[in-house]
Amino acid sequence: MKSILSIQNISKKYGFIQALKDVSFDVPEGSVYGILGPNGSGKTTLLGILLDVLIASAGSYQWFGGIHSEDARKDIGSLLETPNFYHYMSAFDNLEITARIRGKGLDDRIAVLKQVGLYERRNSNFQTFSLGMKQRLAIGAALLGKPRVLVLDEPTNGLDPAGIAEIRELIKNLNKDGYTIIIASHLLDEVEKVCTHVAILKKGNLLLQGPVDAVLNNDDHVEVRAADMAGLKVVLEQMPGIRKIILADNTLSVLGAAGAGPQDINAYCISKGIVLSHLALKKQSLESKFMELTK
Repeated sequence: MKSILSIQNISKKYGFIQALKDVSFDVPEGSVYGILGPNGSGKTTLLGILLDVLIASAGSYQWFGGIHSEDARKDIGSLLETPNFYHYMSAFDNLEITARIRGKGLDDRIAVLKQVGLYERRNSNFQTFSLGMKQRLAIGAALLGKPRVLVLDEPTNGLDPAGIAEIRELIKNLNKDGYTIIIASHLLDEVEKVCTHVAILKKGNLLLQGPVDAVLNNDDHVEVRAADMAGLKVVLEQMPGIRKIILADNTLSVLGAAGAGPQDINAYCISKGIVLSHLALKKQSLESKFMELTK
């Protein structure tokens, strides 16, 4: 898959503080890429560098295969902080001011309002909007000028569950429309539902990166039970590909390599005369993986 952004060994120091250290990863075109980490992990600093707001202490990055940064910025819509919309003005007029300040996107306002689901409220004053609607308008402002990429810093921060759901669906729909989206967030459950790829940062260090399914797949486990639990444990200890077996609450949690999935375990047990009374695949959540890596 073609990379729309390539980051090579980016580091950033503030005096004696190492905000980022040798961070490298590629963002595939068409992906929703989540940059995750607790407060102070370097997420916002990295986005600031990628958008030319900050200068890296070391390392480099390339947008769109290495075009000039000024040209690249024309194809990037960003939301690093909520824009200062005028409360007494309509959504349509607020977008006009934003477009004129940026020098682009004046003719995109109707299309953008439709994209973010606010066209019917285009003439409503900003102060009448819910928090979710205000954030959708902010994302709409980032869409002015028809960028190829959206960079969003904590797009659901401060929203209630309904607002979070609104933004989640908007991000999914924008991705279906062809946008590559880069999100910095700490809301792991929500990111897991929308992201195709993830990079996990801790204190400026990149701990893990890659497709979400691949990142989590290594630690999926299979739960099994049988009438003869002792015999089941002995049989599974002899099965090729089994890495670890844990007994808890009269259930065996089996961690296996490729070729040791639920169907393989079931077939192997039957071949050894063991009939399973319980068989279930338990996928590790992004949150549990994140907690495991950053604790």
